[in-house]
Amino acid sequence: MTRSLIGPRIRDRRRALGITQAGLAARVEISPSYLNLIEGNKRNIGGALLRRIADELGLGVDEVDGAAERRLLADLVELAGEPLLAELGLDARSADDLASRHAPWGRALVRLNRARVDREHAVGALSDRLSQDPFLGDAVHSLLTRAAAIRSSSEILESVPELSPGERARFAAIVGSQSRSLAEVAQSLAAFFDTDKAGTRAVTPVEEVDDFLFDRGNHFPALEQAGAALRAQARLDDGVEAGLVTYLQRAHAVDAAALGIAANTPAETRRFLLARAAAERFDRSRAIDSVIADAPQLASETARARARRVLAAYVASAALFPYDAFRAAAVALRYDIDGLASRFGASFEQACHRLATLRSPGAEGIPFALLRVDASGFVTKRLPLPHLLFPRHGNACPLWAVYAAFQSPGSMVRQVAAFPTGERFFFLARTVEKPHPAYPMPRRMLSVMLACDALHADRTVYADGLDLSSSAPAVPVGSNCRLCARRDCAYRQEDPIIDA
Repeated sequence: MTRSLIGPRIRDRRRALGITQAGLAARVEISPSYLNLIEGNKRNIGGALLRRIADELGLGVDEVDGAAERRLLADLVELAGEPLLAELGLDARSADDLASRHAPWGRALVRLNRARVDREHAVGALSDRLSQDPFLGDAVHSLLTRAAAIRSSSEILESVPELSPGERARFAAIVGSQSRSLAEVAQSLAAFFDTDKAGTRAVTPVEEVDDFLFDRGNHFPALEQAGAALRAQARLDDGVEAGLVTYLQRAHAVDAAALGIAANTPAETRRFLLARAAAERFDRSRAIDSVIADAPQLASETARARARRVLAAYVASAALFPYDAFRAAAVALRYDIDGLASRFGASFEQACHRLATLRSPGAEGIPFALLRVDASGFVTKRLPLPHLLFPRHGNACPLWAVYAAFQSPGSMVRQVAAFPTGERFFFLARTVEKPHPAYPMPRRMLSVMLACDALHADRTVYADGLDLSSSAPAVPVGSNCRLCARRDCAYRQEDPIIDA
């Protein structure tokens, strides 16, 4: 867990402008002592207060918050733990200075390391294919066989002048057919060694989309507008599922039955799939394409295709769960997820995901991160916060509530988690079950977790009965074992790369 860079950034900017701590505190209507804690990185801030401070300092919120810089910092800390660099004795704690003072150099180091990993993965992939793929041996044998047939027939045609016209035609046909077969095998081998297929990427399409969502704060005003327009066009206020079915048929000549939605699909999932199908076809203003075109993080076509699906789901969510109504209900219900799901006809996961998008300036909800894992611990969805970066590779801390939820399926697990830096977060997790293909396939269990700064916990119904004071007990967690400085943790699986 890396420390926030907001405090030093505010302090440095304030001093550069010649503003006293007391003067800035008065302008943003907080006490000088509280501002001192913020500048000393002892208090996390966001939302309206962060915006007021940014305005007074003449900065954009993203400049103060430094979300991209924080992601760079996490990447540099992981880079310090590379076995290849072990003998250099890199101190991961010094990454703070590199990320804040020399960000271009930091990005260059991360990019070079990813390029190195790209090459290693490509070599490994080719090595596996050369040693294990039966196609290669068969193809080489086929090449030799056809080349021998062509050579033999050619020698006969060249050295035996007394061949009859029929025999000469037969050997010529052998040369022709074997030559064509040889060309086909050669083309197959060329495709086999195609670099686009043999290579792999250190930054996968999934990671590209993760970076894209992180840098945008998982909030897209243009897509909120597109969702509202779709809701009106499909007349969802008069009936959601019927409205979507009618809209798809009327506006796009799409029979809902042709979408391939399984008969055992839960009603809320069926409505969402219909809404996503409508969103993919409705996008008249090309809002999704515009957002993608303005996203340098999406470097590969595979990532852009994945992002289109993610953003179509965003438009569907905006259509099904209108921003203002959903946020108002969340506040009124104190973020009771089941209550929101019932009111809007959503699943538990859909309600959680919508809560993680309530970040419209001036009308924010609680800033939530979202994490979804399967029973193996594999992360299948992540929407981090600037102060809570989920590990890019591997599992998170085994003590996180998202894993504990598997021990009591269907029950809400709440947890106050304390990180080595002193930052405290409130975790909420519960398992959900996805429809499984058919008997005898096993159940498909996932765990979905929302996380927010512990300062916001008392705004939720789930904090009732908990002691949220800074001195109250909390579960001592880390980001993951490699990045956690708690050497005496009984749950540790890997040695840390950060000295305590």
